[in-house]
Amino acid sequence: MFSIAFLAGIILFALPKNVLYAQQRANPCETEKAHQFDFWVGEWNLTWGEDQHGTNIVTKILGECVIREQFNGSPSSPLIGLSVSSYNHQLGQWQQTWVDNSGGYLDFTGEFRDGKMILSRQAERDGKVFLQRMVFYNIQENSLDWNWERSTDDGETWEVLWHINYERA
Repeated sequence: MFSIAFLAGIILFALPKNVLYAQQRANPCETEKAHQFDFWVGEWNLTWGEDQHGTNIVTKILGECVIREQFNGSPSSPLIGLSVSSYNHQLGQWQQTWVDNSGGYLDFTGEFRDGKMILSRQAERDGKVFLQRMVFYNIQENSLDWNWERSTDDGETWEVLWHINYERA
């Protein structure tokens, strides 16, 4: 017969490190850094280009530890997407996963610094490696700007491919 202490030891050994880390903290989602993305939470009207419009609904879920984005490009674009973002205390960075109705899957890491949230990733197309990033900036209570950018020179320069203006609904 196994002792309770032995069984408890096996269970603790088998738990992933992030579960143990979360249990050690009183509430890991209540740190200052875990609230850096709260500016994005809300219902947003989006505009881009020449009179293009869409919406974005951003909420906190899972004990307010995860930020979920529900992007809808209509009526201007057929793009519909979903992202989840969370602050990874072990990495000291934000992580975001994006999926959409075109079969797209993107994963980002980044941080909030100097009044901007910047999430980036390395990508490859046709054998060419480049960087992609999202930059949230001009952050106000009821508005912000967002850029989708690309760098082909390892981050020395960035080209804005899509600019969106957010206004609270």
